[in-house]
Amino acid sequence: QVQLVESGGGPVQPGGSLRLSCAASGSIFNINAMTWYRQAPGKQRELVATITTGDSTAYADSVKGRFTISRDNAKNTMYLQMNDLKPEDTAVYYCNAFIAVTSRRWDSYWGQGTQVTVSS
Repeated sequence: QVQLVESGGGPVQPGGSLRLSCAASGSIFNINAMTWYRQAPGKQRELVATITTGDSTAYADSVKGRFTISRDNAKNTMYLQMNDLKPEDTAVYYCNAFIAVTSRRWDSYWGQGTQVTVSS
């Protein structure tokens, strides 16, 4: 059984910062790419940032220069440092990871989401 648990969301004023965490636990053999998504009310889920096992990263244009994704492989944890937050960043943030429970079985897992609300 594999679980992804996000934390670190909450209310913040425009221009503020938050750091999200996503911790993977359970019978984990290996973890490949890890990704943050978000979904605002009435909108489709969108990719925010992704990071590979080799620490290569990619970002949505809307967050480049403001958000930083990172991971700690020893802790099976991914982070999203969000700076200069804007009201349009308000959304539920989800983490996703490709996780192997054996050397041959890889699956995509999702966390339950954490709410980020940017408002004055």
